[in-house]
Amino acid sequence: MTIHQNYSLKALNTFGIDVKARYFVAVNSVEELREALNRQWEYPILVLGGGSNMLLTKDLERVVLQIGIKGIEEIQRSNNEVVLRIAAGENWHQLVLFCLQEDLGCLENLSLIPGNVGTAPIQNIGAYGVELKDVFVGCEVMDMDTGKISYMDLEACRFGYRDSVFKKDLKGRVIITSIDLKLSVKDHQIKTTYGDIERELSNRGIVEATIKDVSDAVIAIRQSKLPDPAQLGNSGSFFKNPELEPSEFAEVQKKFPEIPNYPMNNGKTKVPAGWLIDQAGLKGYRVGDAGVHAKQALVLVNYGQAKGSEILAMAQHVQQVVAERFGISLQPEVNIL
Repeated sequence: MTIHQNYSLKALNTFGIDVKARYFVAVNSVEELREALNRQWEYPILVLGGGSNMLLTKDLERVVLQIGIKGIEEIQRSNNEVVLRIAAGENWHQLVLFCLQEDLGCLENLSLIPGNVGTAPIQNIGAYGVELKDVFVGCEVMDMDTGKISYMDLEACRFGYRDSVFKKDLKGRVIITSIDLKLSVKDHQIKTTYGDIERELSNRGIVEATIKDVSDAVIAIRQSKLPDPAQLGNSGSFFKNPELEPSEFAEVQKKFPEIPNYPMNNGKTKVPAGWLIDQAGLKGYRVGDAGVHAKQALVLVNYGQAKGSEILAMAQHVQQVVAERFGISLQPEVNIL
């Protein structure tokens, strides 16, 4: 375990923001993680995964632990299902590709989501009609005070829309070291009705889609709309899609009848944040090197040398304009530090 001081995090966050951590430690095993937590640090600890869901606005007077624990193992199998245990440091999209190679279904709609496996439950990541909770069995977590490992099942994680207990009661208290996912072995349930998947499959001349076909379609759609963080700094979707109460949605729909909407099981209606930002005239809006992406208004981008504070100012401007036009409050999906 090597400890670095005043370490640049520019290459470790997908916005490409150049800030420094007072201390930085790369952790590659559960034992190293426990060792790092047992040290008497003079600064608070911040856990870093793939750096894809954060906006860094200043130098961090913290001990940054990057979780790099690797490994994928099968822990249970039946005729129709398999349960995999995946270490927290595995890259999410590489996991999806591994499952496709093994003909394991259920993750194909979640292709090309940036970040690592260990941060997926925190956000309850989701895309194209599928969320992590749909395949989640449980996870192993380490208590940051005691170093003790315990297991949390689906119910204990209290998943919501881009939300979990790890954002609330357990924030700063535990570190996810691995997750268990239940995947299909055969008779895969293909989900193509959300977003543009059916249109993309049709354009490709595909009638009976396989899980690989769905993944390829999702990748193509995402690549056409979302910039590659390696080429243009971003964290994917910056804002959550608002969930409106019936009375709220009725009021908005009265003024804007064309507003896209997705009724939910909880009685609320989800509306696309990207549409709201676009209709507010902010797609492609730019101040210096901070901007709203020209193809996908839900994505804020760093065109090169933007500071985190400038990206944050852009986000706040977007929130203000959308609130003034639609009366809807946009909430960030990313963690702002």
